[in-house]
Amino acid sequence: MYSMLTLHRFKLLTLLVIANAGALLYLSLGELKPMEIWSWTDIAGEGGSALLVLVWAWLLLKGRPAGRVTNLLFFGLACLFCSLWMDSLDEFIALPETMTLDHWLESAPMPIGFILLTLGIYHWHFEQLAISAQMINRERHFREHRQFDKLTPLGDARYFQRQLEQAMPEAQERAEPLSLVMLDLDDFSAVNNKHGLREGDRVLQLVSQQIVLNLRCHDLLCRLAGDRFIILLPATLEAQAQVLAQELSDSLAHLALKTAGQGERITLKATAVALMARQEDASSLLKRLNIVMARAKQGPQLARSGA
Repeated sequence: MYSMLTLHRFKLLTLLVIANAGALLYLSLGELKPMEIWSWTDIAGEGGSALLVLVWAWLLLKGRPAGRVTNLLFFGLACLFCSLWMDSLDEFIALPETMTLDHWLESAPMPIGFILLTLGIYHWHFEQLAISAQMINRERHFREHRQFDKLTPLGDARYFQRQLEQAMPEAQERAEPLSLVMLDLDDFSAVNNKHGLREGDRVLQLVSQQIVLNLRCHDLLCRLAGDRFIILLPATLEAQAQVLAQELSDSLAHLALKTAGQGERITLKATAVALMARQEDASSLLKRLNIVMARAKQGPQLARSGA
């Protein structure tokens, strides 16, 4: 509350000064009415409305940051309060019948307040549209990040499928080659069985880091499942992708890995295959790549393009 009072002290002080000035002005120009002739219905209606407007202003300042919209809304409410406040004072103070100032003080602030409130709500509308757009972007970003692997963290199979479906038409439109590399760790279950799942997870993290070090900034690495990784290579011919696949396989074979606990040496071997996209959709390309990988896993040699 103290921070709110400090932030909006000039607004609150202005409202307090205006309310007191109005009361002093009426007292100086008129005289108090006897309690017997007070209209309690008018006092409750006009005074209660003035108090409610003050509550609205308080909630506004408490719930919104300072700025143009807050200022417009607050001063619009302040004008409504002043109109209702002066109208309430009229129930306690009798002014000369020839005086018309009270009519102006009671009536003029009301339309000004509504104009300010309308402007404030108008700008608030566009403010909410901007906030909604940001929330939509954040929600989309969140949904995309939900498709990230929690362990590595790399994109998962669904995320890769989406990115591939977007990249293939773009590559065809620009008449650029697009290739994929799939890498599978051979007999990785032996690492889990010998050293435990926790150590196996740590190895997968290190493997993903090692692969990333050999990629370009615009290449995309994802973890399909388990010990299988896939790489999207824009503007890359199949021969270049095959070279990269062999380099990745060699780098993992020479990767110096030791267990975190006992320091035992862990030797990895990976099978890597590469394919370039043809005039096909993403599902067909991935199906061809899986066939090539299945053939490569059956033999010792790196698979060449086929299928």
